[in-house]
Amino acid sequence: MDLLEYQVKEWFGDIGIPVLPSQRIDHPTDLKRLKIPFPIVLKSQVYGGGRLKSGGVRFADTTIDAIASAQNIFNLSIVGELPEVVLAETKYNAEMEIYLAVVLDTAMCRPILLGCPEGDIDDWELVGEKMQHIVVDQEFSPFYARRLALKMGLQGVLMQSVSSVIEKMYHLFLQKDLDLVEINPLGINASGQVMALNGSVAINERSIARHPDIALVAKKIANRQIKNDNNGNLRNHENTDGYGKVGILGNGAGSVMSTMDLIANAGGKPGTCLNLRHASPINASPTKFSDRLEKALKILGNDKSIQVILINLLGSVPQVNEVANVITSFIEYQKNNSQIYNTSTNGSKARRQASHQRLVIRLAGSDFDDAKQELATFVSQQNPTTDVFISIVDNLDDAIAEAIRLAKSNQRK
Repeated sequence: MDLLEYQVKEWFGDIGIPVLPSQRIDHPTDLKRLKIPFPIVLKSQVYGGGRLKSGGVRFADTTIDAIASAQNIFNLSIVGELPEVVLAETKYNAEMEIYLAVVLDTAMCRPILLGCPEGDIDDWELVGEKMQHIVVDQEFSPFYARRLALKMGLQGVLMQSVSSVIEKMYHLFLQKDLDLVEINPLGINASGQVMALNGSVAINERSIARHPDIALVAKKIANRQIKNDNNGNLRNHENTDGYGKVGILGNGAGSVMSTMDLIANAGGKPGTCLNLRHASPINASPTKFSDRLEKALKILGNDKSIQVILINLLGSVPQVNEVANVITSFIEYQKNNSQIYNTSTNGSKARRQASHQRLVIRLAGSDFDDAKQELATFVSQQNPTTDVFISIVDNLDDAIAEAIRLAKSNQRK
C-alpha cells in the first residue's frame, strides 16, 4: 500500500525530516484561506507518476492564479485518476537535488540505503552507475548513513545534513514496518539547507494490523476505491478479479494462482479468486479462518457471473472442524434464496425455478477427514433434482474438470 505525498510529508515532519510549509486543499475555494505565503506550488495528489509532464504541478503567485490552477488540477486525469486532494506548498529554490531511499531487499532480507547525486529521477537506467548503496547488515548506527553520504561525494556540513536525513528515514522505515522510504528529490538551496521536496513510502500490507493509525488510513483508501468498484467487498481479501464462470477459494497464494492457471489451461474461465490464508490487510482486529471462509462464500455467492465455486483447501487450516459447518450453512442459505417465481403472460404463477451456484470441494490432507465425512453425509441427505448440487473430489485435476463441466452445463441451460 502506498501513501499520497501529503500523507508522506506528515510522517516526515513528525520524525524531523525537513519539509516545506504546506496546506491540504480539498476544493479550489480553500485557497482563499491559504495560510502559507506566496509564491506557491500546487501538486495533484494521485498515485500514478508523471504529474509534472501531465500538468499536475503548477506554480502560482496570487490567489486568483492559484484558484484557477487548482480548478484545472482537480479536473485533470493522470493515468486515469482524478485527485481528491491538492497539496499547496511554499515554492523552494533548489540549487542541487539528490535522491535518497531506504528499501527492503527481499532477496537479502536486509534494508539497503540508496543514494544518487542526481535527484528527481525518472529514467532509472541512466542513473544506474551513479546510484550508491549500503547494506545494513548489522544493527543500524549513524556510521551507515555517513558511509552512504561519503560514497555520494558529499563533504562537510552537507554530508552531516544528508546523513541526518538518512538516519531519520531509516528510523521511519523501522517504526512503520515499511518496504520503502524515498525522497525524490532532496533539495539543497544556496545556503546548504536541505528539504524533502517529494517523498513516497510503500507499506508492507502484512504489518498494517500492527499499526492502528496505518489501518485507519488503509480503510479510508479502500473505501475510496470501493466507490469506484462494483464489487468493493473483494478488497477485503487477497484476490484476483476476473469475469469468468468459476470462482476459486483457497488457503495459499500459490495454490490459488495455480488452480486458476489449471482451469484456464483446461479450457475453463476462472473468475474471482480469493486467498483465505490471511485476514484482510486493512483489518486490525483478529479474524478466524472460518469467518474468512464464510465471508468469501458470501462474496462469490453474490457475484452473478460466478456459476461454480471451486473450494481447494490444502494441508491444514485453523478451526478445521468448522469448515464443513460453514459450507453447509452457505448451501442451505443458497437453497432457501434460490427459488424464484416466474409469472407468465396471463398473470398466472408458473413453476418454481432453481437459480443457484454449484460447489466443487477439494479438501486435501488428513486434517480434513472429519469435514469430508460431514459433507458427504450432508450431500446424501439432499434431493439432487431440487437442492444445491455439490461435488466432493479428492484429486485437483478431477475437481477442475468437474467445475468446468458444471459451468458449461449451466451456460447451455
